[in-house]
Amino acid sequence: MLSSMTGHGEAHRNVDGLSVAVEVRSVNNRFFKLSFRASEGYGALESQVEALVRQSVRRGTVQVNLRVDRQASPDDYRLNQAVIAGYLKQLSNLAALGIAVDGVRADSLLQLPGVVCEPVADWSAVEAQWPIISAAVNEAVKQFAAMRLEEGQTMAADMRANCALIAKELQAIEVRAPLVIDAFRTRITDKLNKLLAEVGTRIEPSDVVREIGVFTERSDISEEIVRLKSHLEQFETAMQVEEAGGRKLDFLTQEMFREANTIGSKANDAEIAHHVIEIKTAIERVREMIQNIE
Repeated sequence: MLSSMTGHGEAHRNVDGLSVAVEVRSVNNRFFKLSFRASEGYGALESQVEALVRQSVRRGTVQVNLRVDRQASPDDYRLNQAVIAGYLKQLSNLAALGIAVDGVRADSLLQLPGVVCEPVADWSAVEAQWPIISAAVNEAVKQFAAMRLEEGQTMAADMRANCALIAKELQAIEVRAPLVIDAFRTRITDKLNKLLAEVGTRIEPSDVVREIGVFTERSDISEEIVRLKSHLEQFETAMQVEEAGGRKLDFLTQEMFREANTIGSKANDAEIAHHVIEIKTAIERVREMIQNIE
């Protein structure tokens, strides 16, 4: 089943004063790349988060945003006495220089950098919270993967419609190809007879046969038609496999485009050229969608 390389998912968990919010989104990339952002103290979880994401994603740049908030208690905050002592010493030095500092209030002192130590999650606390965090990550990734799969199936339907159009145009070319030889035979015979009649010479049938044979060999597109049909069958098979098939589909569209180009250059017929243009247009539409297929 095809999966898109773009998607979005999010999840939330609130357990015993711990609030966890996870957001997962992705954009196109030829390879897998993880961009991880987390609350302070939780950046060390990147490897575990990446392992969970890799279970569902093979290609694409995936951005994971992890926000963890814990309900704080008064005991979580501490005054840094060494920093306060340093500030007071510097104030005393100012007083010795004759600068008035008697009016310094405690609330002003508490606002100075480094005076109040805010709680930061240590590794032991992060490890204890991992089951809750991992559950949120898994739920977000599940939503994310479901969205990618749904979008992939929509694109698959569109690509199948374009492949059906290619097959239809190819069938028209297959019907037209023998008529091109007949038209050439009539055209060259009439032209030669007209030219030779002016000089009183009659054309030999063997000469016509030889010219037609050369034209037929040069404009034969039967092999290209067979290969293009084969590529269409392989394309359908590749869309049905479970593993990622974006690279293979991209290769097949390149081959289809090459065969279409060859048919157009060899056929030497305006009607076939029109069908080739329709085929190449459909292939281009498919190639654009494949750039977003995992």
